[in-house]
Amino acid sequence: MIAAALALTVSAAAQGAAARDVVASFDWLAYESADAKASEGRYANPVIPGFHPDPSIVRVGRDFYAVTSTFSWYPGLPILHSTDLVNWRIIGNAIDRPGMLDFSGIGTNRGLFAPAITHHDGRFWIVNTCIECGGNFVITAEDPAGPWSDPVWLDFGGIDPSLFFAEDGTAWIVYNDAPPGPPEYEGHRALWLQQFDPVAMKMLPKRTLLRDKGVDPATKPVWAEGPHIYKVGDWYYLLTAEGGTADQHSQTIYRSRSLQGPYVPGPNNPILTQRDLPANRPARIEATGHADLVQLDDGSWWGVFLATRPFAGQSTLMGRETFLLPVTWKDGWPQFLPKGAPVPLTPAAPKLPASSAAAWSNWREEFVSPLSNEWLALRTPGAAPQWEVRDGALEVTAGPAAPGSMARPAFTGQRLRHHKAAFTTRLAFTPERRGDFAGLLAFMDETHFLAAGKEQGRIVVRLRTSASDWAGGKEVASAPLETNGPVELKLSLDGGTAAVFVREEGATAWRQVGGPINVEPLASVYAGLFTGLVVGPYAYSPGP
Repeated sequence: MIAAALALTVSAAAQGAAARDVVASFDWLAYESADAKASEGRYANPVIPGFHPDPSIVRVGRDFYAVTSTFSWYPGLPILHSTDLVNWRIIGNAIDRPGMLDFSGIGTNRGLFAPAITHHDGRFWIVNTCIECGGNFVITAEDPAGPWSDPVWLDFGGIDPSLFFAEDGTAWIVYNDAPPGPPEYEGHRALWLQQFDPVAMKMLPKRTLLRDKGVDPATKPVWAEGPHIYKVGDWYYLLTAEGGTADQHSQTIYRSRSLQGPYVPGPNNPILTQRDLPANRPARIEATGHADLVQLDDGSWWGVFLATRPFAGQSTLMGRETFLLPVTWKDGWPQFLPKGAPVPLTPAAPKLPASSAAAWSNWREEFVSPLSNEWLALRTPGAAPQWEVRDGALEVTAGPAAPGSMARPAFTGQRLRHHKAAFTTRLAFTPERRGDFAGLLAFMDETHFLAAGKEQGRIVVRLRTSASDWAGGKEVASAPLETNGPVELKLSLDGGTAAVFVREEGATAWRQVGGPINVEPLASVYAGLFTGLVVGPYAYSPGP
């Protein structure tokens, strides 16, 4: 009798706990931007806009596949497809099962750095580094859209590995690691080559130093990284980045008659940089580097690389994006741009079969089917789902993890891809206790984000730009609500300025919540440089 009563009490308590779940329902999410279009026969840079750094590319027949870094975002390593190098679509994510990697407890700027994709004998390969979550690994797939294999961990240090299959059937990994002796200065790195057994999936023990420091050791070059090797004619070419991933970024080239070197720098290094151009030039492209090359059937060469589009100084909310340029060859050396030339925004397009473009400029998600490959969340999912697509809405269960924590907030979103854009949603949410919050989160990293949403009786805007701010953000604006019914919420972004608007059920006009908000402090240059803004539905509840 006592056991039965106790069981009844526990059951009632469990039901009460379930009843206390705070759920926010988002009917739809829309994105609008004023996207500049290229004229006939030309294309617009960047070709993969928004947070898509460290691109790597491979051609298989008429198809091109690219992969970019995602750090501790999940799913990780988007696989993009194109037939014309200009229009791209995400067809899958290489890291898309919770058991593959664990990003729990690591910061936004850790995790998956600089993947490199290769195709050999009908099989796709990605080698990658998981910072603070395992080290270097390799994954494979028969279909680039997935599924990809579970990671196989490789026994070598450093970052930025790239796999090269030689003509004699051997496989090699080139990577960035510490120099052979003590580092002589901050950013002193070296490039190494080590043989890889693709059957046993392990590294052979001996490694070869390809290059210490960089092109001109006397100048103390920093962060030689992102290496790739190509065989062109009788030469092996070593393509590397140098100068760090900010405004001093550059791309350099070496060549050798032998795979294992010695590699000699080209006569026109760097073969791509914007660091020497006037700071007041219009439509600036900055931070160019970390490139990868591909050859077309007609013999021409093209390269993808990362760069930024600052709205002021080095500030951008979109982080590092993927750009495309033709590569010319002169006297046996490749070059993206001559010294002093700016990256063109609308170059002539390659003559390739047209590829359909993703709807990155204007889209509307009605939540009638599972979320697409475009959607991201922070860190690896736990056992309990935080959101669910149900009855034409995204239902987000508010959780106790604030965006500034190292836990996993109840948040999922898509990349910001334009300087001037707006995210709009319709939200049904009834806060049950003080602190309950639901709305839109614009997240750069744990210390840099903006949240705009509904609390009890009002719309609140919170901004976090310092570690000293509360993990949910400091209140910067608010407006009272006349009813507790559904609201439409809009977050507009224009360079370094944001504005939040609300429209209650039955109203025709938007009300602005406070005035313009300075969001330049959220720019990637202040947040570790690696990531870009991701915006979407978010819900928080401090719990009982």
